[in-house]
Amino acid sequence: MRIIEAKNYEDMSKKAAEIIAAQILLKPDAVLGLATGSTPVGTYQNLIKKYEAGELDFSQVSSVNLDEYKGLSGDHDQSYRYFMNENLFNHVNIDKSRTSVPNGLEEDAAKACADYDAVIAAAGGVDLQLLGIGGNGHIGFNEPAEEFKVGTHCVKLTESTIEANARFFASIDDVPKYAYTMGIGNIMAAKTVLLVASGKNKAQAVYDSFFGPVTPHVQASILQLHKDAIVIADEDALSLAREKGVY
Repeated sequence: MRIIEAKNYEDMSKKAAEIIAAQILLKPDAVLGLATGSTPVGTYQNLIKKYEAGELDFSQVSSVNLDEYKGLSGDHDQSYRYFMNENLFNHVNIDKSRTSVPNGLEEDAAKACADYDAVIAAAGGVDLQLLGIGGNGHIGFNEPAEEFKVGTHCVKLTESTIEANARFFASIDDVPKYAYTMGIGNIMAAKTVLLVASGKNKAQAVYDSFFGPVTPHVQASILQLHKDAIVIADEDALSLAREKGVY
């Protein structure tokens, strides 16, 4: 695992976009695993700038997103399909028919998860998986647990995650309580994993995940075992690791 320190959020976003751009240039038909949340937005903005400058072509790229809220349609303004359209897909020449997000409207959780695993397999697997990290060390919606889940699964969101997401909804009561998410096995199967972290509110998660033991109670810690995992964290996100003298 490589840790790359960035000065701040803007520097982190630029560095992450450079790695993703390099993947697309090396393999124009790359399969990208994409993440939502506030942290990757700057990375997507940098990729859009590269596209607009004529430096990137997304026409052959395919994508699979990490997760989706159960119960939300793709046109709901808080769905992750909507997020991806607004923050990346509508601004580049990607073929949306080649972009996949779990079906939040599928009530049958077992079917939704099996269908999404089949989508990932049909795409040939993920070349580069982009990740953010939750304050409790979750990646995707893989919350702290007694085990690492392998495939796509339906998860009941923790109170801390619901509270963190409440700022995007009219009230906390409107936040979905369940989500479909890629499993740790899906994530670890990606050829390259790129995790971005910014801010002091992520310092504990970064410290626990990358400088502590591998444990399902800190799901991101499994990335220590990935053959090609890259973490780009800014100074604030690395502040606790530095304070404890491990970085």
